[in-house]
Amino acid sequence: MATELEIEILVSYAPAARQVFELTLRLPAGSTVAQALHASGLAGTYPELDLRHAPVGVWGRKATRDQVLRAQDRVEVYRPLRVDPKLARRERFAKQGAGRAGLFATKRAGAKSGY
Repeated sequence: MATELEIEILVSYAPAARQVFELTLRLPAGSTVAQALHASGLAGTYPELDLRHAPVGVWGRKATRDQVLRAQDRVEVYRPLRVDPKLARRERFAKQGAGRAGLFATKRAGAKSGY
């Protein structure tokens, strides 16, 4: 249990799909995102990760390195996207075909077109 002088936070990083590294840390109250990242040891565990330039967030919202953390915050380190999400969606749609995708993909028997 964290005292008034320290806070408990969670540092999270997913090096690959379906792999999650999570570490609970106790830091002095008033600690920043940068201090949490340094204390987590992520740089030593994942040497390919450049913590100076990797995008970070707190509870899914973009954060700066000097943002002060509060108790129970979740610091997330994001990896770069491998594929543009818009391009991936277009390719999935092309592979599935127009008749099997979208809002009206499954129709009730005897229903009018578009319903």
